[in-house]
Order: sequence, then structure tokens, then C-alpha cells
Amino acid sequence: MAIPSKTLANGLEMPYLGLGVYKMEDHEEALNAMDTALKLGYRAIDTASLYNNEREVGEAIRASGIPREEIFVTTKVWNNDQGYDETLRAFETSLKKLGLDYVDLYLTHWPVEDKFIDTYRAIERLYEEKLIRVPGVSNHHQHHLEKIFAKANVKPMVNQVECHPYLQQDELRAFCREHEIAVTAWSPIGKGRLLNDNTLVKLAEKYGKTPAQIVLRWHYQNDTITIPKSVTPSRIAENMQIFDFELSNEDMLEIKMINKNERYGQNPDNFHFDF
Repeated sequence: MAIPSKTLANGLEMPYLGLGVYKMEDHEEALNAMDTALKLGYRAIDTASLYNNEREVGEAIRASGIPREEIFVTTKVWNNDQGYDETLRAFETSLKKLGLDYVDLYLTHWPVEDKFIDTYRAIERLYEEKLIRVPGVSNHHQHHLEKIFAKANVKPMVNQVECHPYLQQDELRAFCREHEIAVTAWSPIGKGRLLNDNTLVKLAEKYGKTPAQIVLRWHYQNDTITIPKSVTPSRIAENMQIFDFELSNEDMLEIKMINKNERYGQNPDNFHFDF
């Protein structure tokens, strides 16, 4: 079955479910995972310069035989490449590695202080030059977005953030909705740590689904795009089986109650990476 898509602020369609390829650094493993996903009907792949697999993404797309315009490709500029000119150069490198003529969505990976506004200005320029189809950011809090709004001609159309039932991000999601910014959840299943949650296990039994499918369906009903990562063919297929059932309002409310504001990744206000 075809994966539904969300209409973005500029009218373009972005699939609600894509394959995240973080940590897929083994060449064959990465190609096999993407080949599996594309054959099953996935039409979105989320990579980044940091992931060191942009070449594999391009290779998988070419090998699939699927027309380029049918596949939604996201990549990101890493922290040490940020700034206006630096971002333009980093994009050129990513495009070359991907072997593509354009990227569908280009994101600032993290809001590097004193640089993220200039980084986004470069992304805006790439959008104006039609080298990317959608400008966006990731790991941006509301105050980061407001600073960008003050300088930008075109608002970011996507914000990719950590989001799962233990970190529901209600206020940020409401702010993004108000400004027509689609939210993508990275780590949508909380790095697997939610799968033994009593509420989710109980709902999985009720609907004849897995806890992971319950969580991904919850995201979909919250109008959130997800990019779960997996190299396991059965898991890649399982993650797609979420469009044939619907969680009741009561059950959505029950999941809302398990929020803990618990992060498993770093906080965009205080992040540090050694690489």
C-alpha cells in the first residue's frame, strides 16, 4: 500500500513514513536496507553528511529503477560545516556524494550558536536556486525558530526533532503547526526503550499490533512524520503496517498520559559532540 504524505507549506508532498539511515555505515548492509525499503513501498530516505552513507543512498536510488522524482531525499549539514559559505560548500559535497541533481529537503543538523541563522540563510539560497525543494532545520527549539523568522524570507518548512511518547513536545509541535512547519520525529520509538511500556504493550494486544506499530500510529495521528531506522527486513516491513488501523481518542489520550519529558538524545540548548 502507498504511504500517505503530508502537504508542506509550499505544496510539496512529504511521506509520513521514511527510512532513517543513521549508523548504517556498512556498505552492503546500508544498500540492502534501502533496497528492502524501496521494494516494500518506502519513498523517503533520511540521511546526513554525518552518517557517512550519502553515496550509498544515491547508489540505492539509482539501482532501484524508481524515478528520482518519486523518492524524497533528506540530508543535513553537520555542525562543523555551519555558517553561510561553509554550508553552501557542504551542500555541494553532499550533492556530489549522493550523485543527484537536487535534494528534496536540506536541514541544519543542530543549531550551532552564532552560526545557525547564517546556516539557514544559505539553505534559503539553495531553495531559491532550486537545488533543494524544501528548506528546513532539525533540533530547533521555539526560540531558535523565532530568531530565524526575524531574518528569513522563507520560514523553515520542516523541523526534525526528538519526539516519542516519553518526550511528546506538545508546545513545540503546536508552535510549528501554527507556523506551517511540519514536524519529523527522530528516534520515534525512543531508541526502543518504550517497547516494554505497560500502556503500549496493553494497546498492542488490544489492536493486534506491536508496541512499535502503536507508537508509529500515534505519531501519524498526531500529524508527525517519522523516520524509524532499521536494517532488519522484517522490522522495515513491520514499521510500514500502521495505516490499516486507527487508535481511538481514548487510547490516544492514554498515550498522552505517559509523557515524561525524557530525552535520550542531547538537548538543543546544551549539546556537545566529540566528532
